[in-house]
Amino acid sequence: MFNLPETNFHFCGDEYIYAEISRDMRAESNFKALAVTEELRRRNIPGIIDIVSSNASYLVRYNPDVISARDLVDYLKEIDFTKSDPAALGLSVRMVEIPIWYDDPITREYSRRFSSRHQEPKLSNFDYVMKLNGFTDKEAFIDRHSSAPYLITMVGFLPGTAWHFPLGVKPDEIIQAPKYKSPRTDTPERSVAIGGAFNVIYPVKGTGSYQLIGMSAVPVVDLSNQLIDLKDTSFLARPGDIWKYRPVNESEYTSIEEEVQSGRYRYKMKEIDLSPMEYMAKGKEYMYELMGDF
Repeated sequence: MFNLPETNFHFCGDEYIYAEISRDMRAESNFKALAVTEELRRRNIPGIIDIVSSNASYLVRYNPDVISARDLVDYLKEIDFTKSDPAALGLSVRMVEIPIWYDDPITREYSRRFSSRHQEPKLSNFDYVMKLNGFTDKEAFIDRHSSAPYLITMVGFLPGTAWHFPLGVKPDEIIQAPKYKSPRTDTPERSVAIGGAFNVIYPVKGTGSYQLIGMSAVPVVDLSNQLIDLKDTSFLARPGDIWKYRPVNESEYTSIEEEVQSGRYRYKMKEIDLSPMEYMAKGKEYMYELMGDF
């Protein structure tokens, strides 16, 4: 029988309760954080101001003049307990395809520009990540990285930034890399990067310290409201969604960019029902079942 981790609750000042499910990153912990925070929003408990799920925890902000910290913790414990049995959990999420141009000239140029801040100044970020993870063949690296589905575990930092974690991958097969020794002062918009075991796509230009390995042909933020699939929120990422990378060459990358700029691009996505219980029991096999011919 599988059980989800037991949660520890901490008071943070007079307005926050921090719920720590686990200290290490586990997909199971994130499933629980998503389920609990979804149920909290559904109940609409008076006094709760904001609810934020994170990689393996969640944070609740409340008004102490409306609800006491002790009463709120009792609510949280009751909900948390009901969400500790993976057999009783079901998450309705989206699977979204992200076309990626790996080892592109844009991120290679940024690697060169900020080489003095890097662990190995003579290597591009892409080559550095390959080397760290024992790859000598570029196509083998791209195949490994793009074959895994990635769970959106947290959204934040800059609006639209989504941390995503590989699903169904054995711990020793997860592609990982340390951050830069000193952050870049500039990072290209839509660049794909790795820090630790997490991936991100930078939504806008700005500072950054993750290792750059490619460029997304599609935006994760659309403030112009040109793209039909982002009209409601402007942001692509939703906690709990699953992103699947698809490698593209320069020609297809350029073609997709043109579709985006004209507002004609439609994201390839589908709604799926994700069972934490089946994931914990079957791992990679279950993820391939969900992906099908996606």
